[in-house]
Amino acid sequence: MLRGKLNQNKAPLYEKMHAHRFQRRASFHVPGHKNGNGLDPEGIDSFSAIMSIDYTELPSLDDLHHPTGVILEAEQLAADCFGAEKSFFLVNGSTVGNLAMILAACARDEILIVQRNVHKSIIHGLMLAGAKAVFLPPRWDTASQLATGVNLEDILTAMNQYPNAKGVLLSNPNYYGMGIHLSEIADTVHSRGIPLLVDEAHGAHFGFHPLLPQSALASGADIVVQSTHKMLTAMTMGAMLHIQGNRVDSELIQQRLGMLQSSSPSYPIMASLDLCRRWIYQQGEHKLAQSLQIVKHLREQIQSKLPAIAILERAANNLAYETLDPFKLTISDRTGTWSGYQLRDKLEQEGCDAEMADARHVLLHFSLASDERDAERLFKALSDIFSVLNIKKQDFSLEIANNNNVQLFTQISAPIPMNLQQQKNSLKVKAVPLEMAIGSISAEMVIPYPPGIPLLYVGEEVTENAVSQIKWIAKQGAAFQGSKEPQLDHITVFIE
Repeated sequence: MLRGKLNQNKAPLYEKMHAHRFQRRASFHVPGHKNGNGLDPEGIDSFSAIMSIDYTELPSLDDLHHPTGVILEAEQLAADCFGAEKSFFLVNGSTVGNLAMILAACARDEILIVQRNVHKSIIHGLMLAGAKAVFLPPRWDTASQLATGVNLEDILTAMNQYPNAKGVLLSNPNYYGMGIHLSEIADTVHSRGIPLLVDEAHGAHFGFHPLLPQSALASGADIVVQSTHKMLTAMTMGAMLHIQGNRVDSELIQQRLGMLQSSSPSYPIMASLDLCRRWIYQQGEHKLAQSLQIVKHLREQIQSKLPAIAILERAANNLAYETLDPFKLTISDRTGTWSGYQLRDKLEQEGCDAEMADARHVLLHFSLASDERDAERLFKALSDIFSVLNIKKQDFSLEIANNNNVQLFTQISAPIPMNLQQQKNSLKVKAVPLEMAIGSISAEMVIPYPPGIPLLYVGEEVTENAVSQIKWIAKQGAAFQGSKEPQLDHITVFIE
């Protein structure tokens, strides 16, 4: 459990907002709803409470882009709690943190060594920076057929091949909670005098209980971006960017965030970050222990009573990943009757909404706010769904080998200029049927969502394997963000 040195029992931003509310002041400033008085009557029950503290940058409430008062104090408490030297509140999710992290780490035509299977926001950051990416191949878990983290040996090789690289950027853990140990990687990267950047969107709770993996900050990462709303208790879009060490320019990070974040940041979101930090410090270990026990019991119930369901578990000799977040319950139909998408739909019909599905799996997300009723309802739904199946186990092999970052990349890439996206308007492009695109260079990103990890990058060759996987995923019901055609019958490619 992380322990801070400051008085973590305070929530300075929220407390100031709460006090301001009960001063019953007259509003001659934005927002126009005037503390909720202008709400549509139908929305009063749902929105009145949150609208009453939906403030703007009043002198007593500080300014996110130049904090000197209660926001600064709240960020200092966050840094103290999470183990950073400095923390920044984010109101546009981890996405804006990833963008700022990259724009502060590298400039046009500079090289960043990047894990291949990253969130689309990482790629967008590289595009905005005009940087070149050297992609590292992910490890491959044959049991689950999912891409995980990277190997230290590949990082070393890439740094040797490209000694002018400005940093190494990893995503840990992945969407499914599968992670790798970062301490040795951090030491190795630092030995070259460059920073380790980590997208830890799914690991904001790490380090707050002995049964959870060590956090990226505790492992030595220089910049860490966390989605505080994903695994902790902040409002949606509430996130944090943490920094430590002398390899990071905190003023440049602040400047980049000022460019990227809204000039009208949400005070309710910021207050929820403040309260979340206080609660995880005060109650986190206890609440995490309770929820971990609930999930553990649910796993045991499924394993003992529902043999048709396979659960993602980490074997001791598994080299694809070293840690697994116990709050991520990834299940699949062992009999091969239903795809992940079909199983997700059946759960939805039973009133249980899953986090995401892929061609094989359904990902069920728990947190310290999950309770026994949630687990009981899920177990009943799964029992009802699988009661109709023949329990006899069958071999289940997917047509598609890798549904996370579908191509198996076994080599470190050459530097790929990520500003090709900006050059599209000056280059000739053409939309062609998928089958005709094989061998061409993609002029668009192909992003099945969820989980939002690019399948093809702009500037990457369209292979036969990629086309077959796009067709499979579309057939299973996934949507493709950023594409003109949701089902992706055609793809835009560069032509000579």
